[in-house]
Amino acid sequence: MRFAAKIRDWLLANDPALSRLRMAGRVTLTVIAAVACLALIHVASLALPTIAYGLAIILSIEGGVAVRDRLPSDQLKTRLIGCVVSLVCVGLAAVLEDYRYISDPMFLVVIAGATVGRVYGPRGFAVGMFAFTSYFMGAYLKPGLSDLPLGAIGPVIAVVTGHLVRTYLLPDDWRRDLLQSLVAIQGRVGDILMKLAVLSSGGIVSDSDRRELRQLEERLKDVVLMAEGFLPRTADGTIDPEDEPLTSLTMKIFDVHLAAESVIVLSFEALPPFMLVHALIEGDQDMAEKIVASPAVAGDDRVAENAAALIWLQKVRMALAEAIEDGRRDRFQAIEDAAAAPGSAKIDFSLRNPVMRSAVQITTASSLAMVFGLMLSRDRWFWAVLTAFLIFTNTKSRGDAAIRALQRSIGTLLGIASGLVLATLIGGYPLVSVPIAALCIFLGFYCLQISYAAMTFFISIVLCLVYGLTGVLTLDLLQLRIEETLIGALAGTIVAFLVFPASTRSTLDLALGRWFDGLRELLSAVREGRSGFEIIALSHKLDAAYREVTLAARPLGTSWSVVSRPGQVRQTLGIFLGATYWARIFARNAVRAGEKPEGEVLAALEDVLSNIGALSARGSECFVVKRKLSRGASRHLPIFKHGSRVGVEMIGTMLGRLYPATA
Repeated sequence: MRFAAKIRDWLLANDPALSRLRMAGRVTLTVIAAVACLALIHVASLALPTIAYGLAIILSIEGGVAVRDRLPSDQLKTRLIGCVVSLVCVGLAAVLEDYRYISDPMFLVVIAGATVGRVYGPRGFAVGMFAFTSYFMGAYLKPGLSDLPLGAIGPVIAVVTGHLVRTYLLPDDWRRDLLQSLVAIQGRVGDILMKLAVLSSGGIVSDSDRRELRQLEERLKDVVLMAEGFLPRTADGTIDPEDEPLTSLTMKIFDVHLAAESVIVLSFEALPPFMLVHALIEGDQDMAEKIVASPAVAGDDRVAENAAALIWLQKVRMALAEAIEDGRRDRFQAIEDAAAAPGSAKIDFSLRNPVMRSAVQITTASSLAMVFGLMLSRDRWFWAVLTAFLIFTNTKSRGDAAIRALQRSIGTLLGIASGLVLATLIGGYPLVSVPIAALCIFLGFYCLQISYAAMTFFISIVLCLVYGLTGVLTLDLLQLRIEETLIGALAGTIVAFLVFPASTRSTLDLALGRWFDGLRELLSAVREGRSGFEIIALSHKLDAAYREVTLAARPLGTSWSVVSRPGQVRQTLGIFLGATYWARIFARNAVRAGEKPEGEVLAALEDVLSNIGALSARGSECFVVKRKLSRGASRHLPIFKHGSRVGVEMIGTMLGRLYPATA
């Protein structure tokens, strides 16, 4: 029981709402259930062809990963459409098998259709994945026309089991997930306080301590974003400001995050008294207030501000704790479900649409992989096309594509090496191999959102075990698998750099443009005195834009990149983080004040707004300019006293540090 508790605590720490656990569980259970059903049918009455098992497995996986509709009825509709498309594609592959000069180009037609279909949104993406994987399986297993009637049982079983598993065994429940994520927010704030208690007892903050506090803040931000993602939204993706229970909970989440962030920022300059942190951890509010009022604290402005921030954090923690208790009692029944489904995707087949440009890239890369894959092997070239197709998933720039290609190559190489050892040792024992294969499927899809390389590693082990069970495992086959993967990875990388190349700099420019637009919108809303909830919503938007900037800048710091300045990249991102933080503090102070800015604050605000346009035009230049960053130039945060004036002043200071020449 103690071991199980430790496992549960570890899972909740790394996957607060258990969303990754459920997705991996859905995929694994669906695969097991589908294969078991087919095996029972096979044993009881019908000798099913191999294609039935292949389609059942691959569509069970795609059904668990690619189907993203919110309602079970919509999920079933997507699965049924995908099932029909799957049968059409595998039938097409079977009909054209004897005409290889037609069947191979037809694969490219299917790929083009699958990727162009993404313009229709999540359903188009899911159906496209069903089409691609089904034609891949048909071309790989080469079923005869006589196999198709019984082979159709595989996709049907995958649809039925997938729907049952997701709807009844491991269903979606935003109220449950929201409650778990709120509890995780409380836990991560507690981790921050525990770390501050340790630092306060020693009285020193080292560089490693600073990094650890930043990591704790990032972990808090991750779960805050997760909690906000579970909140019901209107058709345009916003939170209904008329839903008072919903807006109240949104504000509580925002306040906890901002208060914790403030405590961390202030602790970098002046640690709080240990007894104060200890009192807050123990929940002794009276003792905490006495410590704050003591001369030792009140006499030092920086310590006093940190103490004030800690008291603020304690108050908003208590408010969030009340919300958690309400959620445990009535499962947030006061908050209504989303009134409408998200709006349909805008249909745009022009090359101005990134989806269409990506479709051209994927089709071209698959063509290149097919040509060189065929030169290497007439029967196993499909692995090259599969790699070229998949490395463009969730990539926004050529740098992202190159990183993903590298991750897939490394994961495949290490996975095959490990799988070869396992398959050699246990290949003759199905009762051992099958459970290990199921475990690796689970681990692979649990890691999908964390590390693409780890996912590829585990799936490669599964393939080795399958080869071992079917008696076709050889060193030559595994070597060919690695070579085909490298061909696909290289083809994808070349196309990413040559066909409609989205350079890291251009992608970063777009992300920076959205960040500057978000900053302008937020500051303009404060200047115009808009409603508090609208200002907080824009603050969320700016924070999301900052995270987009960090993702777009990620390839700049990698070892393969021509522009390899990780230190400069981190420094620049630190400035954007600071500007984002100060803008959110400024916005929160404006909401507290409840009035339009005037006097010096308004003048400083107008000055910042007038500079944003010129600064945003310089885009990603800020990531390559040389600047001198002085730690001593930092300034403590007056949260309650003159907060608006200093807040807008610090926004201007941060922006000036981005482009020193302009400043």
